[in-house]
Amino acid sequence: MSSTHDSFISDRQAEALADTFGPQGLGRRSVLGGGVLLGAGLAGGLTATPWGALAADAPAAEITVDQARTAPIPIVIPSFGPGIGEQITGVLTDDLTNTGLFKVIPASSNSGTPDFAPYKAMGAHAAVSGAASGSGTVRVEFRLWDVLTSQQIQGTAYTTSAANWRRIAHIIGDVIYQRMLGEKGYFDTRVGFISRSGSIHSPRMRLAVMDQDGANYRVLSSSQTKLPSFNPVRDQIAFLSYGTAVPRIYIFDLASGRQHILGDFNGVPLGPHYSPDGNTIIVPVARGSGSELYAVNIATGAKRQLTSSGGAINVSPSFSPDGSQIVFNSDRGGSPALYIMSASGGGVRRLSYGQGNYGDSVWSPRGDLIGFTRISGGQFSLGVMNPDGTGERIMTQGYTVESPTFCPNGRVLAFCRRTGGENGSARIHTIDITGFHERAVPTPEGASSPTWSPLNV
Repeated sequence: MSSTHDSFISDRQAEALADTFGPQGLGRRSVLGGGVLLGAGLAGGLTATPWGALAADAPAAEITVDQARTAPIPIVIPSFGPGIGEQITGVLTDDLTNTGLFKVIPASSNSGTPDFAPYKAMGAHAAVSGAASGSGTVRVEFRLWDVLTSQQIQGTAYTTSAANWRRIAHIIGDVIYQRMLGEKGYFDTRVGFISRSGSIHSPRMRLAVMDQDGANYRVLSSSQTKLPSFNPVRDQIAFLSYGTAVPRIYIFDLASGRQHILGDFNGVPLGPHYSPDGNTIIVPVARGSGSELYAVNIATGAKRQLTSSGGAINVSPSFSPDGSQIVFNSDRGGSPALYIMSASGGGVRRLSYGQGNYGDSVWSPRGDLIGFTRISGGQFSLGVMNPDGTGERIMTQGYTVESPTFCPNGRVLAFCRRTGGENGSARIHTIDITGFHERAVPTPEGASSPTWSPLNV
């Protein structure tokens, strides 16, 4: 099966079906020691402690995400000092700016209580003060201030290895995001994906991982891999490998670098997808001219067939956040559309009724939206709809847009944007769920099939 603009499934699923029918960084848990972020004494290399007069009960600035989209929050970010301090300042500034929700105002170094008068004159709503000191082990002090009330909102000092400076910048960014907007941030996360090199007709595709901003890029596999899925609670990625004569689903442990086979199937497995508790993986299994969905218990290997649709193609499954339902793509009704069923496989009902053919589906971790791709009139679109099928809206279009994956707070989607022609490329982009602030994530090679990690894994 070739992948064209007339295909009803995405290029990533088409690649898998075509095969069927024709330097090691520290793991997240090893850095944080499995502890909570803002506690007194985290094991494993990073300590986060309240610093100064921490106003733990001080209210955050009353600004909503919708308000910030209309008018980005002006926030003063000073230099945290030379060397690592300046690097932390740069990453923190990029994190906040890249959301489109903050307008960063640079300032000179300031580790104490700010002079609020000039900040108010600038129109700033919030300000940061802080400093980084040390070499092998660094201490990063950080305070967040409400400029309008001249009160401290947050104060924390982090002590860690100098190698972790970038993570400290992301963690500070997440604190600012949460205190200013009232929901958790997503900067201290990673994206698994397929790194692509070689020709467009015969690409080399390897499993890779990077920070959400494109830093700390690392290739994890040497064999041909496709369709990765990040475990929502463990530091693992499941993926489809064509490294042997028989395609198999592997689970890669990022902390140890070890991988193991999920199990064998009576047919050819396609892209895996984890349940919210990380204990089950749904796998589409292709046989004949169709494919069915199976739930696999990771601990025992027990398999349970969820769909039985007489030769239809059932792919792209995704759990609801509470684990009770599954959205998936199927052509059982004559044309490819999105369907919902219970996690046990019963109660199947059609979800999408728009013009064109629907492809990928992914449920937001907030539970309020389902992301999808659609092909109509030769045009690929990326959109979202409510879980009852209403409120469908398109966020972006292109030659090919596919493989949507939500960030942990559900406010941003990462996806693959492809360009056409012999010199066409595949790159990962991110976009706000309103269709606002699309941007490309830098990667050293082509990139496709993104899968977003949870926060602080």
